[in-house]
Amino acid sequence: MNISYNWLKDYLQFDLSSQETAAALTSIGLETGGVEEIQTIKGGMEGLVIGEVLTCVKHPNSDHLSLTTVNIGNGEEPLKIVCGAPNVAAGQKVVVATVGTKLYSGDDDFTIKRSKIRGEESFGMICAEDEIGIGTSHDGIIVLPDNAVVGTLAKDYYNVKSDFVLEVDITPNRVDAASHFGVARDLAAYLKQAGKPFSLIKPSVEDFKIDKPEGGIDVIVENTEACPRYSGLTIRGVLVKESPDWLKNKLSLIGLRPINNIVDITNFILHETGHPMHAFDADHIAGNKVIVRTLPEGSKFTTLDEQKRELNANDLMICNASDGMCIAGVFGGLQSGVTESTKDVFLESAYFNPTWVRKTARRHGLNTDSSFRFERGADPNNTVYVLKRAAMLIREIAGGEIEGEIRDVYPAKIEKTQVVLPFQKVNSLIGKEIPKETVKNILQTLEIEIENESETDLTLRIPTYRVDVTRDVDVIEDILRIYGYNNVEFSDSLKANLSYQTPTDRKHKLQTLVSEQLTASGFDEIMNNSLNRKSYYENNESFPEKNAVKLLNPLSNDLGVMRQTLLYGGLESIAYNRNRKHYDLHFYEFGNCYFFDADKKRDDKILSGYSEETYLGLWICGDSNSKNWAAPETETSVFQLKAHIENILKRMGFTSNQVIFEPVQSEIYSAGMNIRTFKQPIGSFGIVSGNILKKFNIDTDVFFAEMNWDAVLKETAKSEVRFSEISKFPPVSRDLALLIDKNVTFAQVEQVARKSERKLLKDISLFDVYEGKNLPDGKKSYAVNFVLQDEEKTLNDKQIDAVMQKIQQNLERELGAMLR
Repeated sequence: MNISYNWLKDYLQFDLSSQETAAALTSIGLETGGVEEIQTIKGGMEGLVIGEVLTCVKHPNSDHLSLTTVNIGNGEEPLKIVCGAPNVAAGQKVVVATVGTKLYSGDDDFTIKRSKIRGEESFGMICAEDEIGIGTSHDGIIVLPDNAVVGTLAKDYYNVKSDFVLEVDITPNRVDAASHFGVARDLAAYLKQAGKPFSLIKPSVEDFKIDKPEGGIDVIVENTEACPRYSGLTIRGVLVKESPDWLKNKLSLIGLRPINNIVDITNFILHETGHPMHAFDADHIAGNKVIVRTLPEGSKFTTLDEQKRELNANDLMICNASDGMCIAGVFGGLQSGVTESTKDVFLESAYFNPTWVRKTARRHGLNTDSSFRFERGADPNNTVYVLKRAAMLIREIAGGEIEGEIRDVYPAKIEKTQVVLPFQKVNSLIGKEIPKETVKNILQTLEIEIENESETDLTLRIPTYRVDVTRDVDVIEDILRIYGYNNVEFSDSLKANLSYQTPTDRKHKLQTLVSEQLTASGFDEIMNNSLNRKSYYENNESFPEKNAVKLLNPLSNDLGVMRQTLLYGGLESIAYNRNRKHYDLHFYEFGNCYFFDADKKRDDKILSGYSEETYLGLWICGDSNSKNWAAPETETSVFQLKAHIENILKRMGFTSNQVIFEPVQSEIYSAGMNIRTFKQPIGSFGIVSGNILKKFNIDTDVFFAEMNWDAVLKETAKSEVRFSEISKFPPVSRDLALLIDKNVTFAQVEQVARKSERKLLKDISLFDVYEGKNLPDGKKSYAVNFVLQDEEKTLNDKQIDAVMQKIQQNLERELGAMLR
């Protein structure tokens, strides 16, 4: 939010500089990100001067250019300027940009230089309106009145004002400070606590009067839940025109475009008081009455941006006797706004239910200055003051007569919240004993009323504009920010509470354990956006679009769905790094994925069909180690990824017998495998499909694994870590050279072998694969090592041969394996 330093001083007289003001606001919780000096006209018209055209003749080498000499009142020779304007003539008073002047014309900034145009030298430029920022016309140069004084600086002639704009970052709970007076009110509390001189002035409305007691437009509020208070006033015979300079300047300095005097006044009031207003053309209020109600579901309404919107049955509308005129608290209608033809206006100042406004704004994707404030909570007891303030300004600037009494529909008054504040709790939470008088002074400067006082506590009434203060801790926070965080000294003692392990700690503990393991193995942790592009899930069989959780109001078209997989975020990270010449990448990420299943039965604890699960993703590409004196470069492979997966599962307590790897056909992998236990699938891994890599402009193989972390934790929930002694009895190693079909995998060989011998077979590994000549067509050779060991005695040859024979027979029977 932009706050004008000079505008702020209209309400608060104080001696701080703009930079000191920014520091003071930051110290009391209104963080000020920057201070920028701004002029009412961009560039402040530096280098522009009023001149007089002495001579004007046609350019000898051009039909549309003129050669002029211009006196700029500096006592030197007149400037020679080549001018292309059709209306330039001798004797005119004009605005001249001298050499070195920077002009801001729309989005194109340029600097005036000494130049030669069609063979004639030019030492400046005679300016048009759009070239110096005072208008949009480019039909010709500006011709000033004869009484304009030559040599006058243009910034003085046009009364250009300079100001400092403070960029205040308002947190959602501090809507009371979303205005110049709100900031002034908070700053006054700081100045009083700091012992600095100040004077806070709230614009008076005592001179408000009604010109004609009879008449006026009536107000009917049908939905008092959505609109607890509605105030309105009718003004007849206004003259809608351009706003005076002071009003246009104030709005321009904070980034608002002036429109006309009536609309500008409502915007001025919004940024002065923080209370939104709306002005209606009274001629468009059919039936001479304003009705606050909802319209039927599906009703059509065209807003000021010329968009036709379909209304929800819970969208509160400001209506006349026949049609809607405005979406309450959010956006005005196209037909009912104030234009230059407007003669009579109806002013609205209301308090709308924040929840109703927020839901309506989100449904229609609208975010306006009004909805911003109403969503967070306006002051219900400020509507009439704001109405009077605006009406007085309109009569001063646009004329007109106030007709009829103020219509104020307020069936149930919203009272100030009562809070009991114990002194002991103030000192306990702040960590310092603050004198009671200091506490009371701070409360009074914050306009918090002390209703009752005892030795131990204060009974307070909170202003209705402080919607964020409802408890004693909220009041204590206010006291501390005004007292000053830096005024609370650090204690020499350390205070702590005993902690205990909660059931949720296991998930975090195991996640940290695996993270440390992966980091130690050379992986880097990444964190990606949980929003994905919709295009990732179009025509995607693995992650169908119908199962995507779609956002109703996405921040952008690109980020319209919640992710179903970690894959795409990791590929974006890989592409980003490879584009910056980081090629050897090992990434992992823990993150939630989101799914929708319309057929899922409703659960009382979650929305129907929606689910959320935690996943672990791994990505590797490039080289597994860089070239060095001890080892050559080695490219990463899917087998290295599988080794990392097995190490993770071992660390989580899985044994080799519990995990099964099965080939899978999936469009995300050119070759891949599912990971499962005997109970359920827990993940998959493989080589990412080239079609997917092409979409990310990745020109190398990427190996990806994804495990359902919730499923892994569930499988290991009852696992116990057990320790055993190293066996005293030696292991025995045996090798088999197997001739098998090409489509048989080592995982199948391992599975058959482990089923054949569960007790003595401790390890099985593949140490050689051969395909080629001297082998039958469609065959390959596996060299497999088997390690046998008995924990209780030394194995003899008879036992070993029996086990190996059993394994061999089962391999022959189930896989068609033969010994070479």
